[in-house]
Amino acid sequence: MRVGVVGGGCVGLVAAGDIATRGASVTLYERADLGSGATGRAAGICYDAFAGQVDAAVAARALERYREWDLLTPCPYVWAARDDGDGTAIRQQVREMQARGRDVSELSPDALERRYPHLDTDGVVAAGIAHSAGTLDPDAVVSALATRARSAGATVQTETPVALDGPTTVETPAGTETFDAVVVAAGPATDPLVADVGVSLALATYRAQALVTDAVDTTLPSFYDATEEFYWRPKDDGVLVGDGAHAADQDDWNRDADPAFVDAVLTKFGAATTLSPSVRRSWAGLCTATPDRDPLLGRVADGLWVATGWQGHGLMRAPSLGEYLAERVVGTDPTLDVALGPRVDPTRFDGDESFDPLGDPTADW
Repeated sequence: MRVGVVGGGCVGLVAAGDIATRGASVTLYERADLGSGATGRAAGICYDAFAGQVDAAVAARALERYREWDLLTPCPYVWAARDDGDGTAIRQQVREMQARGRDVSELSPDALERRYPHLDTDGVVAAGIAHSAGTLDPDAVVSALATRARSAGATVQTETPVALDGPTTVETPAGTETFDAVVVAAGPATDPLVADVGVSLALATYRAQALVTDAVDTTLPSFYDATEEFYWRPKDDGVLVGDGAHAADQDDWNRDADPAFVDAVLTKFGAATTLSPSVRRSWAGLCTATPDRDPLLGRVADGLWVATGWQGHGLMRAPSLGEYLAERVVGTDPTLDVALGPRVDPTRFDGDESFDPLGDPTADW
């Protein structure tokens, strides 16, 4: 079997490696450098703190593979609330996650402050902690996944823009190549690529922003404030802080963070901690969304497969969902023993839906 993979981010690289490992001949095409899209700008938080059966299974498999590849740095993930409604939700989530076998606990504000003295827990009403979580270095992940794919026999071509001249025909500057199957995992570019062969996807884009602070002399967990809706994670000797998402045009967006975002998120970080570091660097990245916040993952035409719509969680789920897609493409038994297919079926929408990529979803992925 000959398979073409379009997109050199984490999902495309996992899929290429897994397809090649299963005996197919694989060529991966990336229009720029590997990981130059959303993967390289990802926050790199990875956890299994999900209450739903499917979500928990997907996350657990991703963590398992990242550990096998020695890419996961252990780091607990804490999520906290500062109003009673969010606090009630966190307590319920912890109970449901524990019922799914997740290694999570509820923390009182006092216990949270004792564990992490530099957190300001005034106003916190509830918190949960995922003990098995970790962080990822996106550059290290890309390098390792590329090496893995090449070692399995995949050919990786960078600086190679492509178009589809048919569901299984890839056109490059050097000519055309026809495959038995083509996987398009090209982030926002997935939609216009498959549109050339008459496929329309329910996909929208939004811009997310992040910054990294100068060094902080303390130990912090990865953290999500459910009330203020921002997050952070340890990054090298500083802290990566993220927020500031809004809808964006994939063809016209600013890759630099907005000064207003930097000021606002530093204020939030300062209010949630006893720290006041300065900014080392900041940036923006483009994410993809679907109407229900579940990805589009599967076959859209004879021989043509897509993997997009990650809602900012592509890096976290790539090992499990890239594997899931690879197994479907080559027709081997699935590793994930959950009913994932209907939930991520890319044909579940008409493809012409208009929706707010940051609006309330119809599912709770």
